[in-house]
This record gives sequence, C-alpha cells and structure tokens, in this order.
Amino acid sequence: MTATGDRDGATGTLGRPSGGRAARPSPWRRMWLWGLAHAVDDLYQGLVPASVPYFVLDRHYGYVAASGLTMAATLGSAVPQPFIGLAVDRLRLSWLAAAGVALAGTGLGLAGLAGSYALVWTLILISGLGVAMFHPAAGKGARETAGDSAAAMSVFAAGGSVGFFLAPVLATPALVSMGVGALALFIPPAVLVGFVLFRRRHRHRADAAAAAARTGTDRWPPFLVLTGIEIVRSVAFTGVNTFIGLYWIRHLHASREVAGVALACFLVGGVGGTLLGGRVADRIGLVRTVQLGGVVALPALAGLRLAPGPVLPLLFAVLSGVALNIPFAVLVKLGQDYLPTRPGTAAGVTLGLGVSVGGLIAPVFGLVAQAHGPQGVFVALCGVPVAALVLGRFLVEPGGGSTDD
Repeated sequence: MTATGDRDGATGTLGRPSGGRAARPSPWRRMWLWGLAHAVDDLYQGLVPASVPYFVLDRHYGYVAASGLTMAATLGSAVPQPFIGLAVDRLRLSWLAAAGVALAGTGLGLAGLAGSYALVWTLILISGLGVAMFHPAAGKGARETAGDSAAAMSVFAAGGSVGFFLAPVLATPALVSMGVGALALFIPPAVLVGFVLFRRRHRHRADAAAAAARTGTDRWPPFLVLTGIEIVRSVAFTGVNTFIGLYWIRHLHASREVAGVALACFLVGGVGGTLLGGRVADRIGLVRTVQLGGVVALPALAGLRLAPGPVLPLLFAVLSGVALNIPFAVLVKLGQDYLPTRPGTAAGVTLGLGVSVGGLIAPVFGLVAQAHGPQGVFVALCGVPVAALVLGRFLVEPGGGSTDD
C-alpha cells in the first residue's frame, strides 16, 4: 500500500504533488467508484433469483424451467470468465468493465418485457455475459487502485454483496405491484454507471501503470484448491438465493412480501459477513478465516431448515448469509496473492467463475424441489459446506505476501 501510494503521489494522479503520508488515502478516495460499480453489476446477478418466484407465479413456469433461468445467467457469466480474464491480463481493455455492467443491466431489464421463455432465457444469458465482461476487468482495476491494501480491496468485494442485498429490497415492491415487467425499471443504473466508468477509464490506466512493476511467482496448486472452495460456496449461496423465496411461500406459507424479507435477510447477512471476514482475517489469518466459514455454515443452514414458522427462520437466514460470505473477500485476495502476475485471471475466477458457477447446479436443485418441494433443497444444502471443510485443509497461506512468494 505504501509503495503504491508513494508512486501515485509522485506521479500526481490529480495533477498535484503529494508526499508519502498524504498520498496514502488516494486509493481509498478512488475505491468508491469500483465498489459502487461492483454493487450495480451484482445487483443484476441478484435480480435473477429475486425475480424467479415471480416468473413462476406470473408466467406459470415450473421449478425446472425457473431454475433454468438461473442456469442461463450462470452460463453467460461462468463459461467465458477464464478467457476474459486471460485477455484482460494481456490486452489493454480499460473499456470492458463499463461495457459489461451496461450489458448486464440492459439484458436483464429487457428479459422482464420478453414474451416467450426462449427469449427470456436468451436475454438473461446475455446479461450474464455482461457480468463476465465486468468482473475480471473490474477486479484487476480495483487491485491496481488498492495496491496491497486488503482493507481497500474489501470495499470492492463488499460492493458485490451490497448489490446482491439491494436486489430483493428494491425489486420486491416493484415485482409485487407490476410483475416481472418491472425489471425494465433497472436498466438506467447500468447505463449510467457504465458511462461513468467509461469516462474515467484514463484514471484506471494510470493505476495500471503504477502497478505494472508487480512481480511474483504464480502458485497454481493452492489456487485450484481455492477455486474448488469458491465453487462449493457458490453452490450453497446460489441454492439458498434461488429457493429461499419459494421456501417461505410454498413450505412456510408466508406472503410474497415476507418471502422478499427472507431473501433480503439472507443477503444483508452476506454484506455483514463480507466485511466481518476481512476483519477476522487480520486477526487469525486468511486460510483460517476460509476454514471458519465452512464450520459456521453447517449449523446456520441446518437452523434455516429446521426452525419453525415464518419468523424464527429469518434469524437463520441472516446467519446463513454471514457464514457463507465470511470467506468471500478473503478468497478474492487469496486468489490474487496466489497469482500475483495474473490479477485479471484471478479476479475472473474468484469473483466471476467461482461465484456464479453454482448456478450450473441450479437445475439439480430444481429437480429436488420438483420431487420434494423447496424444503428438500434446504435439506440437501446442509451437506454442501462439508466439501468446503475438506478442501480447506489443503489451503496454504500465501507466505511472504501478495507480491513476493
């Protein structure tokens, strides 16, 4: 952080010379845009599961068809992620994050207006492609702005959790009153943030020039283990995110509004867990924090399934969100520490592929729900964190730091 801040101060990003101590806050002043952009981009990822119950109720989609919408978003975002990450590391693509967030919002907004299932599915796929374009470019840009500050990077990571949280909070009232056509109301934020990012891309290039001297040895074996843990976390998160509303409506016999509250509780817990994980990691280490997330997820998910009534499970919805997101920001930083020369690739996997690939499992959960109801999905989810616990035993601390291994 100090070295990056000093370089930034010497080059005069804002056109004014500054000394070492005065230059340190500079990355923080610029991280707000990356955090805001991440929040807006992941708002559209969060809108997919938030809108699934309304596609079921308004368009009469079955469970498998509904989970297919989640899979469409995942295919669009997960499959291209590694290739986009490689391109971001090798080419100057400062416009990609701006184009990605604009496409993510426009595609999903138009899906709410589309008539046929095939067109809805395709537009959600296109929205996912926008997400795939955003994450590697934004993750690399945020790391270049933050330097080696884990706290600054946590602002960017938490932005994504905020976006997921805001999705049901903002969408539920509109979806209840207007149906799925209300998704079109969410197009303008994507276009606006995309425009701002595009206008400020020259500042991002200055951060890239300051970070160009980063060196280190890429460590692929622990990165692959970390990717496995991120995928497991994604499966659990996506399963809860997709079916929690239907669980409240169909199993707990609550209203649509209470179902929206349940999803909001889960996601606000995710925001808290993301921020908490960074603080915990400063005290007990990155690897132990990842392992802790797997431990606390087990009782949280079990409580969510077993607690009676529509009110008490809300507490476990919050706790499940906290538990599943405690490792989130830590996994992002660990990924870029393991691959110090490939920050775009690491971000594409930990923020994009790892986070969204759980949607590929959504049709399996749809089949479980078809046979056993949404409650059967939550029984299955209780066993998912065990895989994260096993994989967590093979993680290693990055050692000498994120830039020198």
